[in-house]
Amino acid sequence: MTTPVLLAVLAGALMHASWNALVKVGLDRLLGISLIQIACGALALLGVAFVDLPQTAAWPWLAASALLHVGYNLFLARAYRVGDLGQIYPIARGCAPLLVTLVGLFALSERPTWQGYLGIALLITGIVCMAFRGGRKRRPDAMALNSALTTSVFIAGYTLVDGLGARANNDALSYVVWLFLLNGLVMIGVLGAMRGRSAFLALGDYWRMGLIGGGLSISAYGITIWAMTQAPIALVAALRETSVLFAIGIGVMCLGEPLQRERLLAGGLILGGVVMTHWG
Repeated sequence: MTTPVLLAVLAGALMHASWNALVKVGLDRLLGISLIQIACGALALLGVAFVDLPQTAAWPWLAASALLHVGYNLFLARAYRVGDLGQIYPIARGCAPLLVTLVGLFALSERPTWQGYLGIALLITGIVCMAFRGGRKRRPDAMALNSALTTSVFIAGYTLVDGLGARANNDALSYVVWLFLLNGLVMIGVLGAMRGRSAFLALGDYWRMGLIGGGLSISAYGITIWAMTQAPIALVAALRETSVLFAIGIGVMCLGEPLQRERLLAGGLILGGVVMTHWG
């Protein structure tokens, strides 16, 4: 991996952690996440004219991904409502590659190497430490923990679906642009059904935050897609999970979350486990 690609992936990881931090600022969590997803859709609309329509084979994957993203957004909002960024983010992001690896092991008969098994062990250890020792309280908040774990299931689901969908489309950029547009439209419908028209009026004062978060989200995903054309996919995916450590740092410096030794240790274990599972 060249230095420019390395720096780009690290920047993408920081962007991903940063838009998650924006959800914790200002609006309630559901409105915050909805605002960012709607802004992503608006930005994607600007790019539709420059990409091709998805191929017929890709539409079922796009539809499935949009539904999975709804679950992801709802449970992530619920988790952030009661939990810290520095605790929720590592659990949700760390469990996802673990689940993908386990699906490959049991459903696709993909046997990891010893590095893969070591990575699974590190991930489980780190997630347990983060869940039970990484919060403000001695005992974990059950709602925050359950929501973070459920969020990771949706992350693993849309990761697998989007990988297959981009391959079916034979054009990753077109797939990403249409996916963000579709996600934005779906979240408009979901927010309207859950909160009514008044919810959209509440978003008006925060449109700048939405555009910033949407720009960060699209940029982070776009960098990842580009980097995977320049370097080994497994290496890019593993390096991207440095966002776990960025999230802990943002939580401490910007959100006033405690800098705990247990949280740093758990974050390091999760990051190490992600790297090992991708290499294995």
